[in-house]
Amino acid sequence: MTALVDTWSNSAPDEDGMTQEHAWIWQEMIKARARDDLSEARVLDIGCNQGGFLRMLYDALPFKEGVGVDLAQFAVATANAQKRDRPLTYKATTLLADAGDPFDLAFSHEVIYLIDDLEAHAHQVAEVLASGGTYDAVTCCHSGNPLWSKWHPMIAEISNIPVPDHHPDAIAAGFRSAGLEVSVARFLANAPIPMLGPNAYFPTDMDRVEVYANWKLLFRCTKP
Repeated sequence: MTALVDTWSNSAPDEDGMTQEHAWIWQEMIKARARDDLSEARVLDIGCNQGGFLRMLYDALPFKEGVGVDLAQFAVATANAQKRDRPLTYKATTLLADAGDPFDLAFSHEVIYLIDDLEAHAHQVAEVLASGGTYDAVTCCHSGNPLWSKWHPMIAEISNIPVPDHHPDAIAAGFRSAGLEVSVARFLANAPIPMLGPNAYFPTDMDRVEVYANWKLLFRCTKP
């Protein structure tokens, strides 16, 4: 498991650890669960950074308990300081087993592209999911994305760990290796995509639309 790397904004994240390019995507991830009753669910956020996603999820779809894990101790401390009275706990750890009892639902956003051993990650996820539990892993950092050949060296230059080069087929195979049932969605295909102007990763707004609509993939992995 590895921490999120903020590569999507020209500006620093705000106090919630959310950039312009993150918050609206989190909202779409939550919408993908809008029909679910989470009132008795235990929820895990893998690569939680400063905890913004779980706070946003709880405020929209209240759940029983949430745990966020990340390698960055400072980010985790910030997340715990900002949770207020929400039933959230954030832990600085590399092991998903440290998160506690089995989870009904797990999430990650732009985490799996930094994980070299996807099979090991998938087995950790399978171990912490309850039977029937699901893991929504969202990424557009993969070799199916036509801009990835431009992004990969840029991300590798700022990353403090080696950056793998995963294809969506390999991601799905990694999850299947742990006995998880895998489906995938272009979950932003019908979402309003903010036109934020060009940056180093998106030369034009239409590049942003093309990538997010077609290559921002949600891998939904279910434990039988």
